[in-house]
Amino acid sequence: MTAWSQRKADPLHCFLLASASGVSYNHVMQKIAGLIAMLAGLSQAQAQVSPAAQRGLQFSQTNCVRCHSIDKVSPSTLSIAPPFRDLHQRYPVENLQGPLTEGIRTGHPTMPEFRLDPGQISDLIALLNTLK
Repeated sequence: MTAWSQRKADPLHCFLLASASGVSYNHVMQKIAGLIAMLAGLSQAQAQVSPAAQRGLQFSQTNCVRCHSIDKVSPSTLSIAPPFRDLHQRYPVENLQGPLTEGIRTGHPTMPEFRLDPGQISDLIALLNTLK
């Protein structure tokens, strides 16, 4: 690593650059505090995810993510496939147990039929509950 690249990463140098461009010290500190809070919130949320929700995430990464968004922010890759985070607005999540057991035949027109076993259903519902 060169002396210049080390200097660019130096917090004091970054602050001096921000000051020279008219950004106040308080503004820089608020941005840093916001980033720290966001990162702390993300790691805290990840630590609180149950093993069932983690298995549900793994199942949805294998079977659902090709069409559906399975997180809290990204759009679905297939526009007619609702993001998982919105399903609780359409149906009580717990009421999906029956259709998942019998096999989902509705949904979006290109959705394949799925039949899940009871463990997979519990895991998927646990994941959906984390997205509310």
